[in-house]
Amino acid sequence: MNDAVDLNDVAIFTKVAQLESFSKAARVLGLPVSTVSRSVSKLEALLGVTLIARTTRKLSLTMQGRAYFNQCKDPLSELYEAERVLKKVQASPEGNLKISAPVVLSEAPFLQFVSSFMKKYPRIRVDLFVTNQFHDLISENIDVGIRFGSLEDSTLIAKYLGTTKRFLVASPEYLKGREKISAPNDLKNHDCVIMQGRNNETDWDLVSTKRPLKVHVRGNIMTRDFRTASEFVTQGHGVGLLPTFYCADKIRSGALMRLLPEWTSPKFDVHAVYPMRKFLPSKLQVFLDELGNWKSPLWDKRE
Repeated sequence: MNDAVDLNDVAIFTKVAQLESFSKAARVLGLPVSTVSRSVSKLEALLGVTLIARTTRKLSLTMQGRAYFNQCKDPLSELYEAERVLKKVQASPEGNLKISAPVVLSEAPFLQFVSSFMKKYPRIRVDLFVTNQFHDLISENIDVGIRFGSLEDSTLIAKYLGTTKRFLVASPEYLKGREKISAPNDLKNHDCVIMQGRNNETDWDLVSTKRPLKVHVRGNIMTRDFRTASEFVTQGHGVGLLPTFYCADKIRSGALMRLLPEWTSPKFDVHAVYPMRKFLPSKLQVFLDELGNWKSPLWDKRE
């Protein structure tokens, strides 16, 4: 047998066998009787056997037809059930949703957003990875990741969420009696709270309307997340370069003072990234929609 069997022909044959009638099968399938008959004949020709014995008054399965029907009916039923389940899942979002997010999103606003999302879609179970390590979404079967900064993996689809930037800040306690900071290079003479540096040193990239600038800074404490860095800056351990979420309220209250307001970090774009797929699972589609509509205090929409 050189040609492959057409599953549509097999499905038509099994329906005829179940109903013991070409005309009844045609009505159920919504096909002309001639099409049903021709499909069965095509299958018989391909298999090289007679499956159905036809007379003017009735039809019946041959011995080969009965054996073939018994082999085909259960697998076809399983295929139909699988199709039904997939359609149901697409119609009603459900299942496990694996999300990778950086530590900066371990703050209450994002966790409250996830909580609200789960209450809105109670049939979706969330598996949340909060880490600054980049997961390989494809090999680790993660549905979506949220990333700050430049994107390097071209195999992923990126959905823009917003932008964020960082301000130079220090506490009044730290600044009291110390050398005034009037230019970026003055930071070299101050303690700074370091994020993910080496040997308590790092380079800070700053921009103004004039030009970009890289300043080498050092300090007595180094951290791995902005919440910790913000706390040590607030407690007077040095100058920090903090995202607006971690310092805006403290600047308004006077707990922190903004330094060199004409200088900030470069803007960091925020994206949701996910593996390329022709059809998105509905659980992922609704999450992306909700995330895109969320008015996050952790980033600003691009103007």
